Amino acid sequence: MTRVDFYVVKSSGAEARLSVAARLTEKALGRGHRVFINCDSRDQLDTLDDYLWRFKPSSFVPHCPASGDAEEQVVLGFEDTPGSHNDVLINLALAPPSFFARFERVAEVVTQDEDSLQALRDAWRHYKDRGYPLTKHDLP
Repeated sequence: MTRVDFYVVKSSGAEARLSVAARLTEKALGRGHRVFINCDSRDQLDTLDDYLWRFKPSSFVPHCPASGDAEEQVVLGFEDTPGSHNDVLINLALAPPSFFARFERVAEVVTQDEDSLQALRDAWRHYKDRGYPLTKHDLP
């Protein structure tokens, strides 16, 4: 069964969401996982694409959009299917995507924006009502 983790940060804004997504991606990649990042918009995908190249001078997170090489270890999507990915899903959209259950793990990023908080409370209930194991992680 899919395991769902909520990563809650004390800050707000788009940059905070990207930072958490990048850190989670780097960690998962370092452990040999394949990652699909589901973005909320085309703009967010483009911004994340750029952010992953520069977020840490000491690291490198190879990735591509789903429209490119869908077999890359890290793929970014917006309204794209995850192809053969079924390991780790980082969901930056404010609702669970229809394909979340095919993944071993789902990471939801929660920032302190009112829209994000409300949407992710709803997502928590969505997963919980369907019996998925949930874990909350408070991040600095």
